[in-house]
Amino acid sequence: MASTTEKPHFNRREFLAAAIATGFALAVQPVSATVVSTNKSSIIDRAVGIPTASDTLPAYVAYPDGNGPWPVILVVQEIFGVHEHIKDICRRFAKLGYLAIAPELYFRQGDVSKIKDINEILATVVSKVPDAQVLADLDAAVAWSEASGLGAKGKLGITGFCWGGRITWLYAAHNPNVKAGVAWYGRLEGNKTALQPLHPIDVVAELKAPVLGLYGEADQGIPLESVERVRAKLSTSHHASEIVVYPEAPHAFFADYRPSYRKLAADDGWLKLQYWFTKNGLSPNKL
Repeated sequence: MASTTEKPHFNRREFLAAAIATGFALAVQPVSATVVSTNKSSIIDRAVGIPTASDTLPAYVAYPDGNGPWPVILVVQEIFGVHEHIKDICRRFAKLGYLAIAPELYFRQGDVSKIKDINEILATVVSKVPDAQVLADLDAAVAWSEASGLGAKGKLGITGFCWGGRITWLYAAHNPNVKAGVAWYGRLEGNKTALQPLHPIDVVAELKAPVLGLYGEADQGIPLESVERVRAKLSTSHHASEIVVYPEAPHAFFADYRPSYRKLAADDGWLKLQYWFTKNGLSPNKL
C-alpha cells in the first residue's frame, strides 16, 4: 500500500492540461497523474432535468446503450459537486450494466464549480444544504428513473463519497426500497444542526438495507474511534452491514484525480462494491 505521504510526480504543463480537461478548480482539487477516464463506447451519458415538488433538479446520468430497464445506482457527490470524477464513476456503472444517476444535490445553495476555496465551499454552500432536501431530491431521482423507463423498479442501490458517503448511510435509513448501499469514507458523527439533525451513528438501528462502509486508517477527518463506535452499533441493525478499513489509506483514497488516491485500496473497494450490490439483489444487466 502506498504511503500516505507519497505524491505522484507531474510537471506543471501536465497538471494544467489535466485540470483544464476535467474542469476541476485548481485551488481546491489538485489533479494527480492517475486520472481515470472511462470511454463512452456502448453507453449513453447525458444531462437531465428531474422534476421535484418545487423545481427541476439537474443531474448527470449514464446507462448502457441497449434494452433496459436497468438496476439503478444513485451516485452521491463529494463536496465538490458533480464534477468529472463523479461523472466518470457513473460511466463505470453504465459499463457494468446499471443506470447511474448523479443529481446536483446543492444546486439551489450555490455553484461550487465557481468557488476555489474549500472553506468557502463548506461555509457558503455545503453547510446550508438541508438533509431533508437531499433525501427528497434522491427520492425524486428514483421516481424519475422509473417514470423514464430506464430504471428497473425494485432494484435500487446507492453509493457516495465523502459528503456523499454520509448521505449514503442516511438514505439507506430513509428509503425502504433501497437494496444496498456503499459509503466511501463518509463522516459518521458530528455536530448536529437544524439542517443536519442526524448523523449515520444515529440511524444505524433504522437502516432499511445493508450498508458497506469503506474507510481509511489514515483518514485524519474520520477517527478510527468513530468508525469503531459505528461498527459496534451495527449489531443493532436488522441488516448485515459491514465496515472495511484500509491500512494506511487516507481520506478520498478512491479519488483518482487527487494525490490522496491509493490504487490498491481503490481497486479492492470497487470490487467489494460490485460484490456487495450483486449479493444484495442488484446484479447488473449484462450487455
